[in-house]
Amino acid sequence: MKKDVALESTVIAHGLPKGINFETALNMERAVRENGGTPRTIGILGGEIVVGLTNEQIKKLGMASNVLKVGTAEIAYATAMKRDAATTVSATMAISRTSGISVLATGGIGGVHRDIDWDVSQDIIELSRTRMIVVSAGVKSILDVPKTLEFLETFGVTIVAYRTDCFPLFHCSKSPYRINLTINSPEEAVQILKEKERLGIEGGVLVANPIPEADSMNFDELSTLIESALKSAETNGISGKALTPYLLSRLAELSDGKTLDSNISLLINNAALGGLIAASFGAEQ
Repeated sequence: MKKDVALESTVIAHGLPKGINFETALNMERAVRENGGTPRTIGILGGEIVVGLTNEQIKKLGMASNVLKVGTAEIAYATAMKRDAATTVSATMAISRTSGISVLATGGIGGVHRDIDWDVSQDIIELSRTRMIVVSAGVKSILDVPKTLEFLETFGVTIVAYRTDCFPLFHCSKSPYRINLTINSPEEAVQILKEKERLGIEGGVLVANPIPEADSMNFDELSTLIESALKSAETNGISGKALTPYLLSRLAELSDGKTLDSNISLLINNAALGGLIAASFGAEQ
């Protein structure tokens, strides 16, 4: 199981347009394999948790219109009610924990939303208690980044930047936010996780992996688009679990597809690094 890489299914069901979502999911799995890992896309079908969805099952989740979006708290509801559900980072981590998987690759973790009294993702809580490596392009730039970083620190999540000294923001490889802890190889990520286990320290290792420069967007340009998308969400009364998918869709419209292209690039890039880390994990066994 050490070479397995968990992939969440929310990006398939709720994060990308139909058609593109299926293609991207397969490309993510391919990137994991090409870099030495074994992809395990996780989802819930008819109330059954599936660790390692088939291509047909991935397509089903990607094309259906009534798929639940579940965090850790909603897993039991989906299984009890025999529902189809896509797992967020937190739910994928929780399932991975009981399946012996130590690496997860995603796009960007959830965090603290802007201008809302209290909207904090379950991802942070799960990262604080589940000992595994999560590869992401930092956090989504639509979030309140300073508050998200503070929450991650408060909850004891180990954040390391991969071959950079700044915290990447999903579509942007560079940002004003600096990270003190950096790593330069997949092996170093594995060693940090093993040290947490040896020392009895709970929680995960968040590997902040910047999007490739060729696909990175300008921070200031993106910030302007985000403000517009947030106003649109407020006007239309969009909140809760529907907010992130709405904002990502709106950004794709406002940017003439640039954010969508960036999203796909970073997902595949993170899957590739996840494969390298899992391969390093397996090589040490």
